[in-house]
Amino acid sequence: MGLPERRAQKAYETNVFPKQKQLIDEAAHFEVPVEVSWDSLIEDDYSHLFETAWTKVYFTPVVEAFKAICVDDMGRDALKEKLKKVVIQNTSGNSNGSRVAHFADGVLTLDHKPFTNIDDLKDRTKNIQKTLEAVL
Repeated sequence: MGLPERRAQKAYETNVFPKQKQLIDEAAHFEVPVEVSWDSLIEDDYSHLFETAWTKVYFTPVVEAFKAICVDDMGRDALKEKLKKVVIQNTSGNSNGSRVAHFADGVLTLDHKPFTNIDDLKDRTKNIQKTLEAVL
């Protein structure tokens, strides 16, 4: 990881992530702890894509899935009762949106390559929603 990547990661963490976190909390109707494994999301020579890719691959699908689940009190209450944390990482080399989400012990883990299939938001959103609804 070079200087451009470190700068781009820091800029995202400082300037973009707080807004994404706010959108997640608003969609869930409660403050959701979000843990991001920043180092696992960084790939050399992609610093120019960090903001767009990370937002589309990880954050927007979570927000949209939470909005779909929390359309009523039943969904909001169930999510608040079961969800303890969201973890975002790239450790498995997964690039398939239908396998992005896993839920265990109150932790929703999103594991997806950050620069592959960036625009497949619908698949990732659907998988996150389906994964959560199965345990709520």
